[in-house]
Amino acid sequence: MAQGFCWVELLTSDVEAAQAFYDAVFGWTCAARGHAARDYRVFFHEGDATAGLLKLPEEAKAQGARPAWIGYVASPDVDAEFGAIVAAGGRMHRAPETLEKIGRFAVVADPQGAAFALWTDLTGAKARDLPPMTVGHVGWHELFCDDVEQAFAFYSKRFGWTRGDALDMGPMGVYQLFATGAAPVGGMMKRPPNMPQPFWNHYFTVAALDPTLEKAAHAGGQIVHGPAEVPGGAWIAQCFDPQGAFFSLVAAQR
Repeated sequence: MAQGFCWVELLTSDVEAAQAFYDAVFGWTCAARGHAARDYRVFFHEGDATAGLLKLPEEAKAQGARPAWIGYVASPDVDAEFGAIVAAGGRMHRAPETLEKIGRFAVVADPQGAAFALWTDLTGAKARDLPPMTVGHVGWHELFCDDVEQAFAFYSKRFGWTRGDALDMGPMGVYQLFATGAAPVGGMMKRPPNMPQPFWNHYFTVAALDPTLEKAAHAGGQIVHGPAEVPGGAWIAQCFDPQGAFFSLVAAQR
């Protein structure tokens, strides 16, 4: 069975300001999920947990990390997967660690440098299954990388992802869809020259793009791409929040 993304989390330099921004843009609410060692918060949309919020750790900042969203891939064995990724040429950002009665996680990067996290849930709770492209939640995962074929081979071997359509984008190269179940959940493409390194980009689904972009701009965000229509008729845009974290939007209508 393929292992897919199960969670996204924002690591930011200003938790209060970030919370206010995303609440204003997406209509989320936020609640603390206390842990002895950290102030962890969870965003909710209409009662369903949609994303995490955490202050960027000082040790990560010392290594050059900046505010960013990170995706978590579900793993039945974080330690074994962590070792296999490092052995395959990936990088270790944070060794496996247990949050008592919550979960076990590790932070890694694929062989081309795109960071993501591994997660094993220890709560026993099961999240409600939501239809694809549910408003208020992540609707698409996109990898910007240096070599699409190498990237797909890595994730396919590690997590069982399957190949979808390969879309010809002309000078931008091929956009390779991938699936973790029956339908595609993301794509991989060669990163543009202005992107400093490979990374995972996560798209949040909204009801309509233009009103959401107006909210983002009013709240201090910066729109860097879009609105743009993509194959299939959806509309996307890419933005920075006020603390500099990159995020994207997708909607069925503009």
